[in-house]
Amino acid sequence: MAVRVHFLPDDVTVNAEVGEPLLDVADRAGVFIPTGCLMGSCHACTVEIEDGKVIRACITAVPPVQSELVINLYSDPTW
Repeated sequence: MAVRVHFLPDDVTVNAEVGEPLLDVADRAGVFIPTGCLMGSCHACTVEIEDGKVIRACITAVPPVQSELVINLYSDPTW
């Protein structure tokens, strides 16, 4: 099942498959999500999805949602 993933504030949209790692989707879209530990512990890859839920992009795959997933990227100068 294909899902459109829309990255804000970059305003970039790319198609992805359910279960595809979010970091891979972001990379394919040319969107940078900082990473640290790649295990979700350091919170460097924290993003917010449209319902306000905060997730760690390094350990999250594209969920089986409606046709579009909106991801709000944080800007953290420490990463």
